[in-house]
Amino acid sequence: MAYQTQLLCTLLLLAVSSAFASDVLDLTDDDFESVTKQYSLLLVEFFAPWCGHCKRLAPEYESAATRLKGTVSLAKVDCTANSNTCTKYGVSGYPTLKIFRDGEESGAYDGPRTADGIVSQLKKQAGPASVTLRSVEEFNQFISDKDPSVIGFFRDLYGPAHTEFLKAADSFREKYRFAHTSEASLLQKYEPDGEGITLFRPSHLTNKFEESTVSYSDGKMSNNKIKSFIQENIFGICPHLTEDNKDLIQGKDLLVAYYDVDYEKNAKGSNYWRNRVMMVAKKFIDAGQKLNFAVTSRKTFGHELSDFGLDGNTGELPVVAIRTTNGEKFVMQEEFSRDGKALERFVQSYFDKELKRYLKSEPIPENNDGPVKVIVAENFEDIVNDESKDVLIEFYAPWCGHCKNLEPKYKELAEKVASDTNIVIAKMDATANDVPSPYEVRGFPTIYFAPAGSKKDPKKYEGGREISDFISYLKKESTVPLNIKEEEKSKKKRKQEL
Repeated sequence: MAYQTQLLCTLLLLAVSSAFASDVLDLTDDDFESVTKQYSLLLVEFFAPWCGHCKRLAPEYESAATRLKGTVSLAKVDCTANSNTCTKYGVSGYPTLKIFRDGEESGAYDGPRTADGIVSQLKKQAGPASVTLRSVEEFNQFISDKDPSVIGFFRDLYGPAHTEFLKAADSFREKYRFAHTSEASLLQKYEPDGEGITLFRPSHLTNKFEESTVSYSDGKMSNNKIKSFIQENIFGICPHLTEDNKDLIQGKDLLVAYYDVDYEKNAKGSNYWRNRVMMVAKKFIDAGQKLNFAVTSRKTFGHELSDFGLDGNTGELPVVAIRTTNGEKFVMQEEFSRDGKALERFVQSYFDKELKRYLKSEPIPENNDGPVKVIVAENFEDIVNDESKDVLIEFYAPWCGHCKNLEPKYKELAEKVASDTNIVIAKMDATANDVPSPYEVRGFPTIYFAPAGSKKDPKKYEGGREISDFISYLKKESTVPLNIKEEEKSKKKRKQEL
């Protein structure tokens, strides 16, 4: 009986351990190089256990690893326990994802951070840049995808046009879907001359404002011409912004309408509001006004609504905002109207430069007399951009472990230079306030030095995190000789005498 009980417990333990077994390889400083060399293609996540973004990515990453099992492998490295590897590959923020081929770093992974997106991107990396379509059935299956399709039609699959097409496909393999065919009935329907490229937009986004297909018409095909054709036409007038394509659509002056977009459960309702956005977009695009448009789910991009102060809007009507490439934000205050007139007035006001810029900011502190000055978006100009003072500013996140470790040292630094009226030691919660240009914050903590008289060209601090490191840096960079607290000088003098 005892033996049977022991056997049952063993089987239960094996079942539990199997249920929780991970399909993500766990790499360390000791085995990183030897393991990565075993894989022709490997995606590696460099993470920290305390990182909020890493925690959000974890289930998506695990799901992608399971779905890709046997095709492409995924791995992870805990940078808090394996600093040598993370330092070697220049990891400065979390999570950082990199692609490795046969043990060599191939480049950064800049694709989507969802399971669907990771699977899609890695399949493109693992397979051919352009898929061969051998039948009408394969063709129909390929263009039925939710993403746009770029298809080359070639009677001669060994000719120069096809060669240039493959070059473009290889350049854009991580971004878009490519296929080519020489099937006679498809050539007769789409390219009777036997040579051409057609871009197919997803069927669920079909609308009356633009064609569902676009054909290449720039004469002789070349790699660069084909890439320009794709970039200019791939998403059309008003794409559906998703987690998987956001990096391809954002990064330009962009107006987004946020509402309950759901093409699986409510395609008709999703297109109802999209058509109204497109109606306005087409007017301005046809008039030569340069602004990009998109629609997206308010649920998926709730964090962006928070950035615009729109997170309290949960009604049926879309809410609208514009974000420019230089970080300016504008919010449509008027309620979205079904005739599109409110949106049209908002866009016209944008082009007429009549809109007031939206600034996400915590309240200005009533008391800011501490050694480390608290910066928010509303007082950034007054304190950090004060041309008469040098400013060392830390951009932090409340949940960041490194920031918490730095806090007492940073405060002590501020106390040591408190008697110097020419320098300000400051900090800003970059998760609760807009960070102005030209500052770039991609990880925490990020520290900048803004010299007096040169606020448009702040310097990113790349030194050590000990007090002595900061003081050495400030002595070197300060526009006026640094004045350190007298007791610190006395300590140094006593040490020298001893």
